[in-house]
Amino acid sequence: MLFDVADLPAANVYKLLTATVTPRPIAWVSTRNGEGVANLAPFSFFNVMGDQPPIVAIGINQGPKGRMKDSARNIVDSGEFVVNLVPEGLAQAMNQSSIDAPPGVSEFALAGLTEAPARHVAAPLVAESPVSLECVTHASLLTGPKQLLVVGRVLAIHVADRFVLDAGRAHIDTPALGMLGRGFATSYIRTGDTFEMHRPKWTE
Repeated sequence: MLFDVADLPAANVYKLLTATVTPRPIAWVSTRNGEGVANLAPFSFFNVMGDQPPIVAIGINQGPKGRMKDSARNIVDSGEFVVNLVPEGLAQAMNQSSIDAPPGVSEFALAGLTEAPARHVAAPLVAESPVSLECVTHASLLTGPKQLLVVGRVLAIHVADRFVLDAGRAHIDTPALGMLGRGFATSYIRTGDTFEMHRPKWTE
């Protein structure tokens, strides 16, 4: 069946995208506003988009009542943010941080999470997250009313020591991280069920 986006309500376009483009990694984005209040929110329109330089991209839809979400506003104002990744053990805290809190309220406190200082940016890390990426804005684009596409350049990657197998070779115990992916509707996807395929080579 063909779904022509021009003929669909916005809510149906969202449903089709999120029901078919799965799993999606979750960017648990922490920022800080001009008053110093930390903000934290999860976004699943997210992925890594390059490595030289290291680049991430995050799509932030408009917030409640048609306003720009606090995360987007803070990124526009400060030019920096942190992407924290979400293991299964932090699923409930991540979900709690998605609450439609009024501006100026820190989701860190609401979710019982700890702010940790970053090395290069003012935005805090989620201390409980096993992986955090410190980022500055490489580019940003308003893609719709109060909808923002943020391209971030990664300045530092924090990985909890217990998951580092060989720091010199950048070997990480990825299965042990137990990361979550976003599914459709209210579903989430565990990353433990994997299989391997080797990329083919023309010479072979």
